[in-house]
Amino acid sequence: MENGLKELRLARNLTQEELARTLDVTRQTIIAIENNKYDPTLRLALKIARFFGVHVEDVFKA
Repeated sequence: MENGLKELRLARNLTQEELARTLDVTRQTIIAIENNKYDPTLRLALKIARFFGVHVEDVFKA
């Protein structure tokens, strides 16, 4: 699954660490998602979308 997490994060001028802390996950989780190595749980995907104020479909694309 492809995603636009990195672009959203950079648009907000956030580091991977800052985003990880906000979402209560590890920095490694953010790295893995951004590199398309890990598909987040539905709960985390919703949390990410809510944080950025977008729909899940705007972040994650099948």
